[in-house]
Amino acid sequence: MGTKGREIVGVNVDELLTLLNKAYADEWLAYYQYWVGAKVAKGRMRGIIAKELEEHAAEELEHAEKLVERMIQLGGSPLLTPESIMKESNCGYDAPTNPNTKALLIQNIKGEQCAIETYVKILAFVKGKDPITEKLILEILEDEVEHEEDLQAMLEDMETPVK
Repeated sequence: MGTKGREIVGVNVDELLTLLNKAYADEWLAYYQYWVGAKVAKGRMRGIIAKELEEHAAEELEHAEKLVERMIQLGGSPLLTPESIMKESNCGYDAPTNPNTKALLIQNIKGEQCAIETYVKILAFVKGKDPITEKLILEILEDEVEHEEDLQAMLEDMETPVK
C-alpha cells in the first residue's frame, strides 16, 4: 500500500482486515449458495427464480473480488482455504437441501439480512475514517439491500393468490 494511501486510513488496519476477510468469507459462501440453489431449484416460478439467483451469485462474486482488492491495498491478504472461509464467515452457509423455490427464497433472504447487518457494522467502523473502504462498503451494502428487496418481492408474488 502506498504511503499516502496508508495515511488516510484512520482505523486499526488489522481490525479492518479481519472485518473485510469475514465479509469476504460471507460473499464466497453466498456466491456458492446462490449458484447451487439456481441449479437445484424446483417448483413455482423456477425459471424466474433460478435466473435471479444466478444474477445474485455473480454480484456476490464481484463483491468478493472488490473486497480482496481492498485488502491487498491495505497490505493484507484474503482467506486462502475453504476451511478458513467456513470458520471466519459471519453468516455461514445454508445448504439448499430443500430445492423448493419458496424455501430457497426464504433461505436467501435470511442470508441477505445477515449481509446487511455485516456491512452496517463495517460501515460504522470506517465511517469518516477511511473514505476508500467506506465508499466500497456503501456500494456493496446498496447491492445487498437491493437483493433482499428483489427476493422478498418474488416471495410476495409467489404467495399472492392468482385471481
